Amino acid sequence: MPRDRKEYDKEYYAKHRERYLEQGKKWREEHKEQRKEYDKTDQRKKSNRIKDWKRIGLISEDYDKIYEHYINTWECDNCGIELIEGRFGANRRCMDHSHRTGLFRNILCNTCNTIRPLYESD
Repeated sequence: MPRDRKEYDKEYYAKHRERYLEQGKKWREEHKEQRKEYDKTDQRKKSNRIKDWKRIGLISEDYDKIYEHYINTWECDNCGIELIEGRFGANRRCMDHSHRTGLFRNILCNTCNTIRPLYESD
């Protein structure tokens, strides 16, 4: 009986893990400048932001639509304060979602996002 391809690939990787790690390290070292430039692109920022949203539990049919709304919103949907881009500040832009259902709710400032109950009825 033939083995499952996925199982075979796992075993092969485990057997050759050190070689794969070394090749990856070598490639990253050779392409350091190219990777730095790519990390600055809008596409990279978008993919990282969506990846983070998925990690924290956002569920959506259209992440691109939510991202466009997120990027183009400059006032908190709750209190109306002007939003800033960045990782710090009470008025930084946050994507609010239901922790129960995973569905998108609003774009809020950090203050409103942290005050709003996690499981507030949707």
